[in-house]
Amino acid sequence: MKRANTFEVVPLSDEDEELLRRLLDASAALWNEINYERREHYADPDGDVWDISEYRGRYGGVLGASTVQQIERKNREAWKSFFSLRKKGEANGKPGYWGNADEGRELRTYIRNTSYSVEWGEYSRLEILVGKDLKDEYGLGHRERLRLEVRGDPNWTEYEKQGRLELFYDEQAQSFRAFQPVTVDDSRLAQPLASEEAALDIGANNLVACTTTTGQQLLYEGRDLFDRFRETTREIARLQSLLEEGRYSSHRIRRLYDRRTKRRDHAQDALARDLIERLYDEGVSTVYVGALTDVLETHWSVETNAKTHNFWAFRAFVNRVACTAKEYGMSVEVRSEAWTSQECPNCGSTEETTRHRDTLTCPCGFEGHADLVASETFLRRHQNSLSSDWRTRHSVSRQRQTTVTRSMARPVCLKWDNHEWLESSRSPRPNEEHTNPQVASVGR
Repeated sequence: MKRANTFEVVPLSDEDEELLRRLLDASAALWNEINYERREHYADPDGDVWDISEYRGRYGGVLGASTVQQIERKNREAWKSFFSLRKKGEANGKPGYWGNADEGRELRTYIRNTSYSVEWGEYSRLEILVGKDLKDEYGLGHRERLRLEVRGDPNWTEYEKQGRLELFYDEQAQSFRAFQPVTVDDSRLAQPLASEEAALDIGANNLVACTTTTGQQLLYEGRDLFDRFRETTREIARLQSLLEEGRYSSHRIRRLYDRRTKRRDHAQDALARDLIERLYDEGVSTVYVGALTDVLETHWSVETNAKTHNFWAFRAFVNRVACTAKEYGMSVEVRSEAWTSQECPNCGSTEETTRHRDTLTCPCGFEGHADLVASETFLRRHQNSLSSDWRTRHSVSRQRQTTVTRSMARPVCLKWDNHEWLESSRSPRPNEEHTNPQVASVGR
């Protein structure tokens, strides 16, 4: 099982920090040179983007030959991804540069899995390889590596294999950070406590609405998050309008893009973790996720499109949920949720219902929270489908399945406080019709 550790890295002295910054800056300079050469070849009809110069002679003394190789390989991967996306019509630009010498480079490097070591314990530390020239200049021994303090509480301190280490300076947090891919033995996975199921409705305003077969409902609010995302997007657009003709970015714009992405990813990572841990406690073993295409087809607008594509990064979020769920032995399935947000759970109508903001109403008298209703209907639809499939496979069309009707608890509403998802006192209260929905659990 592939997983990753993220942790803070702290130099032990000012001299060590200077050495580390020089190492990262030289890595960025190398990336820029390789990328410039490949972009020139790409623009040349007779050029070959894979045919580049030898850089180990120029950069090996600072970075070490293995790190030069890793940066070359990482750049090659970026270009392969670009060509793959271009074939699908999804490419949004050639691989970019890591800043520049005038405005400042992005301090980042990649270190081969055999060129670093991490020692976990009360005083965790990271040791990385540096080039001979830097060793001589800073007084490191021939076989000595740069030693750095590790801060944080990684999830995976025991693993079978470590991957390529990404080491970078986080300007927003003003600290050095590391990203370490690891391979973990599947025997360390948890097992579901029961065989319950859950359905997730991915919304434009409420990020996730969830209903489980145990009667639990969760609602993760997203308006504040998206407002901050949109505010940063507007500032980026304003700064871009002030650029000189022929320029497309600046150091400040890149920092805003980076900040916007990290804020979103942090919130989504935390959401996936909080959600799956809550579902695990409920005994859930299978999670259904509504397909993004259904959202766009039934509720398309410029704002919804921006939220689902730019802010939500739907595929990445589903991957986050699936990746976290795997740790708990849970499976994630993407299914169609078409019209679930317009279906009345009381009478089944989809044409007479009216949705206004977060409320769904029906002439039959039903009124409830639209996103929670959608997740409930989505779950019931796949429960019914599963029951039908079971009867078909076992040829027991006359035998009625045992169902369990469970009343819904008051929904738990959660808000993001920039660090974690906390329960809000403003949880929606379902009306009487919504209190006892027929959410059936197939007899097992």
